[in-house]
Amino acid sequence: MKITVAGCGRWGTFIAWYLDRTGHDVTLYGRSSSENMKRLISTRKNDYLELTATVKLSMEISSLSDAEAIVISVGAQGLRDLCTKIAEEGIENKIFILCMKGLEIGTGCRLSEIAAETLHPSNRIAVWLGPGHVQEFYNGIPNCMVIDSEDEETKHYLVKELSGELIRFYFGTDIIGNEIGAAAKNVIGIAAGMLDGAGVSSLKGALMARGAREIARLIKAMGGSELSAYGLCHLGDYEATVFSKHSHNRLFGEAFIKGEDFKSLAEGYYTVRALVEMGEKYGVDLPICNAVYTILYEDASPKETLDTLFRRNTKSEF
Repeated sequence: MKITVAGCGRWGTFIAWYLDRTGHDVTLYGRSSSENMKRLISTRKNDYLELTATVKLSMEISSLSDAEAIVISVGAQGLRDLCTKIAEEGIENKIFILCMKGLEIGTGCRLSEIAAETLHPSNRIAVWLGPGHVQEFYNGIPNCMVIDSEDEETKHYLVKELSGELIRFYFGTDIIGNEIGAAAKNVIGIAAGMLDGAGVSSLKGALMARGAREIARLIKAMGGSELSAYGLCHLGDYEATVFSKHSHNRLFGEAFIKGEDFKSLAEGYYTVRALVEMGEKYGVDLPICNAVYTILYEDASPKETLDTLFRRNTKSEF
C-alpha cells in the first residue's frame, strides 16, 4: 500500500519506519519550518531511530495526494488546521488513519469528529490507538494495539494491511470509547507522575483502578461502551503511561511537582482541560481529572488536592 505519514515527531517518524519495515511504499511529510524534518532530511535520524533510504521525505503537502492511505500524527490541537489545509488541496477518496490521542479544547471534539467535519466526505476515517513506545518498538519489543473505524470494511482492511511482527492489531468495536479512553490515559499518566514527584508512587494502584472507573463513566455518558476503558486504548496503555521511563506525560507530571522544566509535548496537559469541560457537559464526576486540572491550571497545592481526594465521602467501590 502507498502511504504518506503526516507528522515528523517521534511517533510519526516511528510510524514511517514501521510501515516501511512491513513492506509499504512510505513517504514522511513534515512542514518546511520543522526542525525535526530538517534534521531527518540532513541525517535521516532523530533521537530515537534511523530511517532507511526507502522512506521518502517531503516538505510538500501535495505529496499526500499520491497516497492510498494517509496517517496523521500531530498534536491534537493542531489537527483541525492540518485537516483544513488537506481539504484545500482537494484530497478525496483516501483512507485517513489518526495515530494520535487527544480531544479538542473548547469543542470537546474527538479527533475522528474533527477529521469528518473538515475533510472531504469521500474520505474514510480510522483511528490507530494503544500502548507502545518508539524506543521499545525500535529495539524489537512488540505490543498490541487497536484500529477502529465507523466503516467496518476499512477497519478490517487496515488490520490486515498494517499488522506486522511488532504490532498485533485488534478490531475496535467502539470508536467513542476508544478515542476518549486513549485521550484520557495521558491525564492519568500526568497524575502518576505527580505521585512519583510527591514520593507516593504506591498510590498508583489506586490511581489506575479509580481512574479507569471515572473514564468508564464518562465514556458511557457519551454513548460509548464503558468496557472500552478496560481495553487496550486506556487500561491496556497504563503500563506505558503510568510506569514507563519513556512516558512524556508521566515525566511531565513528575517534573511539574518538583518544579523542574519539561520541554517535550505532554498531550495530557491539553486533554485535561477538554475532559473537565466534557465532565461538566455530561454531568459526570471526574475527581482525578479535576484534581490534575486544578493543580496545572489553578495553582492548587498538590498535597492539599491529594488530601481532598482522600477526604471525599465514603462510598462503595462499584
